[in-house]
Amino acid sequence: MHDITTPPSALTLWRTRFVALREWLGKMPLSLILLGMRVAMGIVFFNAGLLKWNSFDFAVKLFADEYRLPLLPPELAARMAMMVEIGVPLFLFAGLATRLATLPLIGMTLVIVTLVYPASWVESLLWGSVLVMILTRGPGVISLDHLIERWFTAREQAAPAKVMMRAV
Repeated sequence: MHDITTPPSALTLWRTRFVALREWLGKMPLSLILLGMRVAMGIVFFNAGLLKWNSFDFAVKLFADEYRLPLLPPELAARMAMMVEIGVPLFLFAGLATRLATLPLIGMTLVIVTLVYPASWVESLLWGSVLVMILTRGPGVISLDHLIERWFTAREQAAPAKVMMRAV
């Protein structure tokens, strides 16, 4: 504790400023962070899908010569990857069935890091972490999932009132 005659130390001033900054940053809405994560992951996968779409023959060649996934013919694997990479990000962008939409992308990330490019584990860890964050925390309030949940909640809360009015 400082009395009037003793000025606070430089360390105390820096700590006070650091705590104030940390508290200010802590007020950032999680929904904005989750929206950024959804858009970032969506763009990564959507761009990969568009690349396959624009040069499908080359994608098939990559699956045949470089990726060499077991159990799937290269044409089928390339088409499945393209469909997931183009379709699923649309759900992330809209925040619709968001938690469900993360599952195929997490699966693709696991396939990439285990079977295709094990050396890309850092990038895969980043993608997986972001996708697991979205899976476990949901899309946030800036999403169709949130609007749908609010609609269902409002209906459920209104339903008991209707039943009570009929009973009277």
